[in-house]
Amino acid sequence: MPQVIELEIGGMTCASCASRIEKKLNRLDGVTATVNYATEKARATVPSSVSVADLIAVVEKTGYTAAEPSAAPEQPETRDPLRDRLIISAVLSLPVVVLAMVPAWQFDYWQWLSLVLASPVVVYGGWPFHRAAFVNLRHGAAAMDTLVSVGTLAAYGWSLWALFLGDAGMPGMTHPFSLTASAGDAIYLEAAAGVTTFLLAGRYLEARAKRRAGDALRALLELGAKTVTVRRDGREREIPASDLRVGDHFLVRPGEKVATDGVVLDGASALDLSLLTGESVPVEVRVGDPVTGATLNAGGRLVVRATKVGADTQLAQMARLVEDAQNGKAAVQRLADRISAIFVPVVLLLAAGTLGFWLGTGHGASAAFTAAVAVLIIACPCALGLATPTALLVGTGRGAQLGILIRGVEALESTRRVDTIVLDKTGTVTTGRMSVVSVVPAASSSEDQLLRLAGAVEAASEHPLGRAITAAARSAGPLPPVTEFRATAGVGVRGRVDGLLVEVGTATVAADSPTMRPHQNLPAAATWVEVRAEGTVRGWLALADAVRPTSAAAIASLRRLGLEPMLVTGDAAEVADAVAAEVGITQVFAGVLPAGKVEVVKRLQANGRTVAMVGDGVNDAAALAQSDLGLAMGAGTDVAIQASDLTLVRDDLTAAVDAVRLSRRTLAIIRGNLFWAFAYNVAALPLAAAGLLNPMIAGATMALSSIFVVLNSLRLRRFEPDRHFRRV
Repeated sequence: MPQVIELEIGGMTCASCASRIEKKLNRLDGVTATVNYATEKARATVPSSVSVADLIAVVEKTGYTAAEPSAAPEQPETRDPLRDRLIISAVLSLPVVVLAMVPAWQFDYWQWLSLVLASPVVVYGGWPFHRAAFVNLRHGAAAMDTLVSVGTLAAYGWSLWALFLGDAGMPGMTHPFSLTASAGDAIYLEAAAGVTTFLLAGRYLEARAKRRAGDALRALLELGAKTVTVRRDGREREIPASDLRVGDHFLVRPGEKVATDGVVLDGASALDLSLLTGESVPVEVRVGDPVTGATLNAGGRLVVRATKVGADTQLAQMARLVEDAQNGKAAVQRLADRISAIFVPVVLLLAAGTLGFWLGTGHGASAAFTAAVAVLIIACPCALGLATPTALLVGTGRGAQLGILIRGVEALESTRRVDTIVLDKTGTVTTGRMSVVSVVPAASSSEDQLLRLAGAVEAASEHPLGRAITAAARSAGPLPPVTEFRATAGVGVRGRVDGLLVEVGTATVAADSPTMRPHQNLPAAATWVEVRAEGTVRGWLALADAVRPTSAAAIASLRRLGLEPMLVTGDAAEVADAVAAEVGITQVFAGVLPAGKVEVVKRLQANGRTVAMVGDGVNDAAALAQSDLGLAMGAGTDVAIQASDLTLVRDDLTAAVDAVRLSRRTLAIIRGNLFWAFAYNVAALPLAAAGLLNPMIAGATMALSSIFVVLNSLRLRRFEPDRHFRRV
């Protein structure tokens, strides 16, 4: 049975490192692995014959470290070695660069001071590059660090030769600084020190930006309650939330977070779901209602029975989906990875060819050397490796904050092509719960009196219609007690309220009858109940699966995104047409069985459409899997969620709009990153080979290209829900 193993990888410094590890792991029989440079993790699907130790051994033989993820939380480091190395290098490099750039300040023996200051930078500051290059050399490989190490050591070695064996060490020696290759005798200490410092700065800023890119996922993981008050053995005591077990009864006081997923046993309150789903409106819960861990109790005291703990909770599943998504690679990124793997050897050959060409065409050794070093330094493919992972880190993290879980980069690519969106009706366009949609009092009663009598009797009923009537009545005020209650299956309920014998039962009512005609906007296919008091009809209540308040606005926004909405449901055509008309859908498939939903999707695909499907039930799972892009409502079943590409934790169709918008935006950022990373290398290499770039300028430009890619990805942190239905 295949299993999935995750490893934390150490020692990677560029996309080529990740590509090489990935290639080595995939050479094992039956292993399919991906290595993410941005998250520094490897994820492998392996047969039972391959163990964790086997994978770690392969990684270590490749020259890197590997370990299983630690369960302990990360401890912030008091000191950052990379920052210390950068600060020391910057302080020492600054006077070296300034002296080289300003000939008027070049005093006698300035070159020797530059050597004293530059040497620690090249050796100590550049040690991470030199060490990685040596490790790669031992394994017969070359990476970005190879280019940096060879380039800076070559510049430093040339300077040593010029100072000790040439004329550069003579008193009064000066040379002008040039943005292009120098044709005269020169030393390159400023290039060796400056390039090292620029690249250290780039790596430090890149590491900080990558940490920021993963902030959303870390924040998601930290949402849960840390402690909880649990009832055990008849006593209440506070324990770590991680010690909760399924079946435990725990308390949630006002202002506290729900410790884990469960069901309310006692109490009523309003839960703030905004931290978990992005939903700004608190949700009322009472006895019997499910609650989700990490939501905030904004009202009364609750007693909850734990139904899921640890890795089975919705919060843990969200975090797992988000992290899984960050391992994906866009098709264009996979091409970039293949290019990066062969890029370094090609650049080494190009640098050697540049040196030979300049020497062969009669230019001085200094100019030839400068051009070759510039080629080595400017060609580092770092930005290519960061293009997809950083955008995925930020995009999936921001999605999780808004209640949108993106399974992977393949889902992002699908959103760009989708032109049709098929919507399940019940629980997607509608609430999926019966509610009172119309109150029609008889002449002898009022709406409030009618609801009060019906709600009081139904309060003792467990029937879904009864619960809906009671909920509507309680929203208008407290209900009187009921006595002599009796329920008759298939008929209705009766009881005594305020001394009156009240009967509530199903009724057949024509919407166009004289009694109903004055009441406008009656639902076309509602369930009607009749309310009698002491044998006299007091009125009628209409109940239906109400359309979500935001469905019409969401469907209008889907149209603006270029998607054609269609409704598919197992309900009768009368019901489906009424719902479709209310939300603005023109194409309806009614009376469709679960297998028929799959056929609807297949038929649309056969007609050349790229189909997205939104659903929430077991009966939607097959259609979600068949569609080009499956979106599961978060309140739906686990099987529906597993079959989908995107999960909408926020139980609202507007989340589908935001999911499509965020997915397309993330994919656009990825493609933009890759374009600029490719364009940078394509444009810069010829300039360097032509001697039009000083090595130090090349190093600064290369570092900035990586920073640009990360900062461009961080723009996704500012993504906001669609303004057409944003709640205030």
